Amino acid sequence: MRALSEARPDWVQPGLEGLFRLDPDFATIEPLAGPLPWRRRPRGFGGLARSILGQQISNQAAEAIWRRFVALPGSLQPEGLLALRDEDFRAAGLSRPKVAHLRGLAAAALRGELRLDALDRMTDAEAVAHLAAQRGLGPWTAQVHLLFAEDRPDVFPHGDVALAAALAHLKNLATRPTPNALTRLAEGWSPWRSLAARLLWHYWRHVTGRPVGEAD
Repeated sequence: MRALSEARPDWVQPGLEGLFRLDPDFATIEPLAGPLPWRRRPRGFGGLARSILGQQISNQAAEAIWRRFVALPGSLQPEGLLALRDEDFRAAGLSRPKVAHLRGLAAAALRGELRLDALDRMTDAEAVAHLAAQRGLGPWTAQVHLLFAEDRPDVFPHGDVALAAALAHLKNLATRPTPNALTRLAEGWSPWRSLAARLLWHYWRHVTGRPVGEAD
């Protein structure tokens, strides 16, 4: 299971400095909210499973389910997951739709349709499209996986409500930007859009007083 906060990759500090030059408002976040914690998910199938478990539930609930899920033998590998019984998943707190999604993804990985080992040879756009084409995934889940499990520096989940709320608060906008507007705004933060997303989630936790946990 991932640590709550891990060591930052070498590219993060120069990336932050570059982002601050592109948009100085981001430089105000850490003095307010504290140092940006670096959160990771497992690479490969395990990280994708974590993203599925976090869909449409609170961070706290997702963390509790994740702890039970990773304790199931073989759960982080396609072969092992397909060997688990329905009662194993129920004991871990997974809903039927999420079990079906996970089994479908595991089967797709074993058939070679889901090529997680090839993601590092794909561009960001290609990787998002490949992941989002799988049943049970979508652009947001694909982007979050690339951001947290693959440590990609320039991915931005433009459909994330918390990111829109954080940006509106940070910049004193009259309304939250729509996903399309957020996408356009984020273009100005490239090639460090992942850092912008991490900082905005960090800032939103500070503003709302949410407990520290998963950023998304």
